Amino acid sequence: MSGHDIAKQVKLYKIIGAILIVGTIITVMASNVHLGIILGIIVALIIATVKGTLVAGYFMHLFAERRLIYGVLALTAVFVVVMVGLLLFSYGDQQGRHTGAFNVPQGIAQPHHAGGEHVP
Repeated sequence: MSGHDIAKQVKLYKIIGAILIVGTIITVMASNVHLGIILGIIVALIIATVKGTLVAGYFMHLFAERRLIYGVLALTAVFVVVMVGLLLFSYGDQQGRHTGAFNVPQGIAQPHHAGGEHVP
């Protein structure tokens, strides 16, 4: 590798580092905006995905790896989407609509004591 190639690589790493710093600033700014739970999760995941892709792709050199790495990365992304989908699915069950796979029983009766008084 010549000196010119190394200088190009260093310049690329500086640009990626600057983008990651800007991404961190955007993350902090987004945390102070009241977007609601679902939209907040979506925005946080988009920001984290972009930053994680840059770190994994450039600093961990995964953009230069073989097809197996991309397969494992795609499988991981599928699992993340499924897990977030399950969380969002269960979130809908906790908003007063207690039906579905994640039913949470409400109002369980308290046992009576021997003295005859009912303890709430």
